[in-house]
Formats: sequence, C-alpha cells, structure tokens
Amino acid sequence: MRKKINLGIIYGGKSSEHEVSLKTAFSIIQAVDQSKYHIIPIYINLNGEWHQGDAIDGLPASVDELRLRNGESDMPPILLQLKDHVDIVFPVIHGPNGEDGTLQGLLEMLNIPYVGSGVLGSAAGMDKVAMKALFGYHGLPQGDFLAIKRFEVEEAMDDILSRIESRLAYPCFVKPANMGSSVGISKAGDRDSLRAALIEAARYDRKIVVEQFIDGRELEVSVLGNEQPRTSVVGEILPAHDFYDYAAKYKDTGTELQIPARIPAHVEEQIKQLAVRAYQAVDAAGLSRVDFFWDEKEDRVYINEINTLPGFTPFSMYPMLWKEAGLSYTALIDELIRLGFERYEEKNKNAVEAEKLD
Repeated sequence: MRKKINLGIIYGGKSSEHEVSLKTAFSIIQAVDQSKYHIIPIYINLNGEWHQGDAIDGLPASVDELRLRNGESDMPPILLQLKDHVDIVFPVIHGPNGEDGTLQGLLEMLNIPYVGSGVLGSAAGMDKVAMKALFGYHGLPQGDFLAIKRFEVEEAMDDILSRIESRLAYPCFVKPANMGSSVGISKAGDRDSLRAALIEAARYDRKIVVEQFIDGRELEVSVLGNEQPRTSVVGEILPAHDFYDYAAKYKDTGTELQIPARIPAHVEEQIKQLAVRAYQAVDAAGLSRVDFFWDEKEDRVYINEINTLPGFTPFSMYPMLWKEAGLSYTALIDELIRLGFERYEEKNKNAVEAEKLD
C-alpha cells in the first residue's frame, strides 16, 4: 500500500482576507483524495499566533469546526517540527504575509516543498509597482499608471493631485500596491474623489498605484505549471458593481462569471500568450490567474495584473476555468502538489550541482 503524503495546509493569517483563507483551506480539505493525503492543519490567527492541530482523519463539517481543530499556540516547536511532520505545504494565506513571499521565504529556510510561486514570484505578483515594472520591461501592453508613496499623500496632497491630473485622465483607479482581493481600491471621477481614494489606499499600504481607466471587458485566464506553463480557457467577469471590488467577489450574488468568455478566437489566443509571458516575467510557479482588459472598439488587449495565489474555492474563477478545460478541482490540487515537489527537486538538484563546482 502506497504511503500517504503528509500535506500541511497553512491558512488564516493577519490580513483582511483571513476569512477567505479559511474558506479556501476548508474547500481543499473537503476535496482532496483521502486515500492519498494525510492532512495536517496549521492555522495562523488574526494575532499572528500559530496553531497546529491534530491530523485530520475524515472531513470537518464546517469552517468553524476547522478553526476549532487547532491546539494551543506554540509557534517555535511548530516551526522546528514542521519539517518532520509534513512532506509538502499548501500555503493558502491570501494577502500580506501569505502570498507576498514572506511565508515562502520561511518555507525555503526550512527546506520544505510547497505549492505555488517562490519568494521572487510571490513578491513581484503581490507588489503592483514591481509587477508593472516587470511587465513594462518585458514589453507587455498595459495602461498608463503612477506610483505614489504614503508620505506624499500625507505631506504633499495638492502636488500629488496635480501630478496625477497632468498624467492621467478621469476616471482612474487608486489601489494599495500590496493588497489582494480588491481591498482598498477606489474609482475616482474627479479631484475630490481622487483625494478620498488616495487617503483610503494609504490606510492599507505605504505604496499606492494610480491607474488610467480602460473601458474594456474584464477577462481572466488561469495558468498552471513551472518551466512550461499551460493555460485554461478564458473567462469573463460581469461585475454587479461599477468594478470588480471585494464585495462583488465575495458578497454580492449579482456578479456573473462567463465561462468560457464569448470573445473572438484571436483575442483568446492573444490573452493566453500574454498570460504565459506575464507568468514568466514575474518568475511565477505552480499557479496564477492573469487578468486583462479587452477594448472591444479598438480591439486591443491590456494586461491588468497577475495573482499568484488566486481565490481557490470550487466556485472561484481559477479552478472553474480549469474545470471547463477538463481538470476537476480534486485533480487540480493533485497537479499543484506534483508541481510543488517538481520545483523543490529541481531546486535541490541545482544546489547539489553548485556544490560540486565548489
């Protein structure tokens, strides 16, 4: 009988996406093949305290039960014993300190295989300023933007407003550089709303991105793989709100997902090619969702952003796009775990070869 893989799932975290992370972890635990995996839950609460629960035999009935299946806080022993307890980690903490390279760096230091992008890919995928700089370097088509610092908002608001207005037209979008799930994003249509949007974004991050509004259809594609990534079908977001904000993603039933998107074949092909280029530009691995705008009148595609840890419940766009492409949620989890092991083995092989050269 084949030995089960000890799969550690790290979830929760201190960010505003804590509850989303719980739902993701719950969904994965419900879906994995129990004959293949021995699930070890590792929960980080809103205070940043680590709790390692007993191994899960059978399925928790709810998210609340999953939360309660964790022991007392004991962070140092958890980290010391993690290598001995798990074969691979699936980190599903969305937002800061989860998908921004910090958790990935910890796992690298512990030399533990994990699912998804490494330190660089995670950090670049999270920081919209770095992301856009890499997109620009690689010649990916994107809308015009400006990067602003929090201290500028606090100390030189009028100068910032004038600088933005001289570069961008209204409306424009204002975003914290390092938040996921559309947290802290505003659409500004005049100077007063721009001022308010900058103040709101500065609550969440020291870096702010102001982007030119693009009048286009919102299209997304899922990417899967390491060195040779492949793409899913393309889907379209039909948001219930003025734009695809946090409420539209997680609270509002009026938002629709069109899978596959009803777009011309040449647009679909261009989006798939650009998605792979974006994936490689930020050095992503495992999984990512890449978001685009298609200006239908001008027939031009613009990349919006890459998300290296996209929503991952069965009803999230990333797995739904793969389901349409013929890959079930359970099979997708299996493939991501396989890719995590593959990347770990390749990294260690390279390290061994480097030692030989020394």
